[in-house]
Amino acid sequence: MTQEDGALDSLVRKRIRALRVAQGWSLEELATRAHLSQSSLSRIENGQRRLALDQLVTLARALDTTLDQLVENAADDVVISPMIDGAHGLMRWPIKGDPGMSVMRQRMTEPPPDNPARMRAHPGREWLVVLSGTAILMLGHRRFRVETNQAAEFPTMMPHAIGAEGGPCEILGIFDRDARRGHQRDTGDSSECDGAQGPCE
Repeated sequence: MTQEDGALDSLVRKRIRALRVAQGWSLEELATRAHLSQSSLSRIENGQRRLALDQLVTLARALDTTLDQLVENAADDVVISPMIDGAHGLMRWPIKGDPGMSVMRQRMTEPPPDNPARMRAHPGREWLVVLSGTAILMLGHRRFRVETNQAAEFPTMMPHAIGAEGGPCEILGIFDRDARRGHQRDTGDSSECDGAQGPCE
């Protein structure tokens, strides 16, 4: 076994124990869920028993995780730089663990349109937090005031738009795969990304 293999082996064992403790389970409880004897599980956690693939699959399932997550090695690319769209004042970060998700930061200066015909609607969900200033979220004919450090989550099938109130505001938004695709499918008209509609790509 190489030094790297040994480090991963130790990491997996620590992960199993940490996940068990986080669930508040005793050795006996996890052993029962994973169809192992308590002594076998104890030896796995303590490094006294070889890690077998079939046992890791069972343990991952019992711990409500995946085999890939259980044996994932420490990534070199822990720090992620944003992709910057200067034209629209956007910064976007991909989420490595879920490529369908995106995080975007945007500065907005204009209020949102009041006319639902100028709002977007598409599959998905969006979540946003206001980093500074005050944002106005329009959902159909309803108007929500979202202040600094407040967050909002909404289904994007509802016609929606986001803008600023009383001066510039900055928001950080998280988009699931469908919501991100919805913004990508918007028309190429730059008014759709003018800072009063919500993030675009």
